[in-house]
Amino acid sequence: MPRIAPRPTPLSAGARLQLMWLASPALPVGGFSYSEGLEAAIDAGIVTTEADVAAWLRDQLQLAVARSDLAVVARAVPAWQRHDLDRVRELNDWVVQTRETAELRLQTEQMGRSLVEWLRNGDAHALAAEQATEAEPDPRLQHCARLPPAPTWPVAFALAVARCLPSPKVHNSGHNNSEAALREALLSFTFGWAENMVQAAIKAVPLGQSAGQRILQALIHAIPDAIDHALALPDSQRQAFTPMLAILSSRHETQYSRLFRS
Repeated sequence: MPRIAPRPTPLSAGARLQLMWLASPALPVGGFSYSEGLEAAIDAGIVTTEADVAAWLRDQLQLAVARSDLAVVARAVPAWQRHDLDRVRELNDWVVQTRETAELRLQTEQMGRSLVEWLRNGDAHALAAEQATEAEPDPRLQHCARLPPAPTWPVAFALAVARCLPSPKVHNSGHNNSEAALREALLSFTFGWAENMVQAAIKAVPLGQSAGQRILQALIHAIPDAIDHALALPDSQRQAFTPMLAILSSRHETQYSRLFRS
């Protein structure tokens, strides 16, 4: 008889809520203050309409995010779960070395540090609570904080995810129960990016709220394919090569009037 692969165990309500929390624009990491070159594209007259914004962000998702940060998160989450600290440092080094401008590097380092600090504060609160008297600090958090020159955003995000997901389990059929959980984590990461970028476009173009929701809807349709690509991408094909975005990001450093830090 054919063997039927068991269904993946669904995430607990607590884990799902943690992933929603990590995707929230209210997370105190400063994501709202960056446009990742979009503001410079608007200033240069390259992006001026709702359709322009939708096309720009869709291209950025497919050509930049899926090939770079999203692929790093996909590898860093299981590395954190295995406590493979050498692999974590290798991925963090790659992110630092492939940021194409000073602003983009500042963004990933600042957001990474802020997320680590938020996680530390949460741990301190838990340790001080009566129900957590026997808890111990997570040593992975200390390692992340010490990554030179700083923990980057995708690596720190992966740690936050690894702390809330269940430990990986492999069934007798060979099915890895962690794959479905990792996919949900990548949905959280990508939706958080999309929502921040749409809010940046609403402020900088400017656009109305309804236009922003239409752009977000278009990105939601494109996100699953981007995640599939990131999951299938081997290390040798991971890349951060977006020349136009790099040029615009460099120009943004001296742009006369600006709302955002990148």
